[in-house]
Amino acid sequence: MIDIKQFSELQKNSKNSFASQRQLMKKVMAGQTVLCTTCKQPLFLLTPTHNGAASNENLGIYCKKGCTDIQLDFV
Repeated sequence: MIDIKQFSELQKNSKNSFASQRQLMKKVMAGQTVLCTTCKQPLFLLTPTHNGAASNENLGIYCKKGCTDIQLDFV
């Protein structure tokens, strides 16, 4: 069972993680060089125009080694 204090800490960590990931996505989508925190390789963005219009799989932000794997839905 989780108490109120633990739940509050979990909410805070989740909020910070989301904000950090959102900032990372903004930078990559703006064309800035962002390095993977694990392997230090540049992150790249795969969009429907890069991956072919017929396939919506594996669209998102990645590093070459696969440490960073942020899948995105494009509408």
